[in-house]
Amino acid sequence: MANIVWIILGIIVFIILISIKQINQYQKGVKFTLGKYSNTMTPGWRLVFPIFQIYKKIDMRVKAVDVPSQEAITRDNIAVGVNAVIYYKVTEAEKAVLEVENFFHAVSQLAQTTMRNAVGQVELDELLSQRDRVSENIREIIDKATDPWGIKVDNVELKDITLAEEMKRTIAKQAEAEREKRAIIIKAQGEVTAAENMAKAAQVLGGSPGALHLRTLQSLNDISSDKSNTIVFATPLEILKAFQRFGQKPESTTQQNPTMQQ
Repeated sequence: MANIVWIILGIIVFIILISIKQINQYQKGVKFTLGKYSNTMTPGWRLVFPIFQIYKKIDMRVKAVDVPSQEAITRDNIAVGVNAVIYYKVTEAEKAVLEVENFFHAVSQLAQTTMRNAVGQVELDELLSQRDRVSENIREIIDKATDPWGIKVDNVELKDITLAEEMKRTIAKQAEAEREKRAIIIKAQGEVTAAENMAKAAQVLGGSPGALHLRTLQSLNDISSDKSNTIVFATPLEILKAFQRFGQKPESTTQQNPTMQQ
């Protein structure tokens, strides 16, 4: 009789030992009893009796999934290759087991489809210049779709956008033309500013007696400082004005006052 008791106790101890399951700090365990969901086990040692109960560990840490490169067509009908990385984590372990067969594969497939659709809604220039906005749009769509699975999408980053060689050359030509356009505009603006300043300087010099003589002397000084064989003859401005007045009819200095005779 004693032997039977020890055998039974040994069997019970053995069953308890093999029923002890360890759930790590970064995990949760979804337990099923007779095929039905019973509870979610928190980290620590937990009992899962064989035959009657089974469980599945779910990693609750943030996962980084590399979305393979996808061929997509932008809204302006340009073919591009886009790949991305998605960061997400499981927030409700029971939903990740009960609502979707393989959440890791499901999230990856959903990200690929959503990425192609999001690229098709924007033009190439917008895709290249506003990558963060496109990434946020993809994140919002995936996050909303994975809510029933107990999954929270933290971030989506577009890693690389590849173009055909012909399109790369076209974009390079467009960028070069844009730079030339800006250079011409800046040069024209500089010429306008210089002309305005010259007009102001001419107005100041013309309104100040002797200012033109001083400017002429300064110019002669600048020219004479260079080592050259150039000979400069300076002509006073009064001589030019005299030639200008030469040939003009002198104004009558005699004024006749008409008188009325009676």
